Amino acid sequence: MQNIGCAQSQFANVESQGTGATSNISRTSPIPRVGPHPSRTSGSSTTLARISAGILLLSMGLLPGCSDQSAKPTESVKEEPKGPELVTGRSGFQKVYIAARGWAPDPQPFRIESTPTRDGNGHDGKWAVWRTGFASPSRRSVKTYVWSGSAAPDAPSRGVSAGAEDTYNPNNSSTTTFDVAFLKVDSDQAFAAAQKHGGDRVLEKSPDTPVNYVCDWNRNTNELVWHVIYGANREAVKLTVAVNASSGEFIRVEK
Repeated sequence: MQNIGCAQSQFANVESQGTGATSNISRTSPIPRVGPHPSRTSGSSTTLARISAGILLLSMGLLPGCSDQSAKPTESVKEEPKGPELVTGRSGFQKVYIAARGWAPDPQPFRIESTPTRDGNGHDGKWAVWRTGFASPSRRSVKTYVWSGSAAPDAPSRGVSAGAEDTYNPNNSSTTTFDVAFLKVDSDQAFAAAQKHGGDRVLEKSPDTPVNYVCDWNRNTNELVWHVIYGANREAVKLTVAVNASSGEFIRVEK
């Protein structure tokens, strides 16, 4: 509608210019009439012809000053890449617990562990990937859930993912379940305790050493334990400190 109004305005200017010119001519010199009197419809026919021509030019985009501003493409806003989400072990466990409840009515954790990625080093008790193993006595099976907030290309996709279901053996010490109520101390607190028992010296000598975490139940002492592991893998472990996951007290140096 804006374009049509613009075109009509230009036609009006043309009409006024033509009318003014005719008036000037009539005042200066009379034009002799030759032949029959012209029809009164000729003026309106000329106007209709001009309007039709203008509409045609408008549809072809040839009229100046009447371009459609709304036809300009809008610039797309590029989203900034999302950074990693680093959380503590208990927070990582809580993120997968709801999914485990959907799998079984009685999921019981038996192991919480961090997974090293390029997003961090675990020096504050936080990682972007946490893995929790659950056992279901009613289903007689175990299943692992992983939460990932990592932006690393080799890390699991963001969110919660589930592993394959396997057979549960309650006599297997590696799948001894524990009550969540015993998990009162988080991984960042376990790291602070481990630092006081040799961890600070390890990081002083090798600041790039990653710190990993494993939480499981100790059958011999009947307690929930955080294992604070200084090293990228088992072969490169420089120190492991055991911390009580219920009280936060130092238990022992395991290596």
